[in-house]
Amino acid sequence: MAKCEICEKSMLTGRRISINRSQVSRRAKKTWKANVRKVKIIENGTVKSVNVCARCIRAGKVTRAI
Repeated sequence: MAKCEICEKSMLTGRRISINRSQVSRRAKKTWKANVRKVKIIENGTVKSVNVCARCIRAGKVTRAI
């Protein structure tokens, strides 16, 4: 799984709990994946392709190359 090169966001793991009649009956493993995109950015006058999450793109932490 790709990782954001700006904020280091990656995949999270945990448990999904199913509740049946006010009792916890089952626990299943679950993964949450980050919304990572491969975009071209301008860094020090050069264009390079990096993996960046959608939150960093919206926040303007990178300058996209067109």
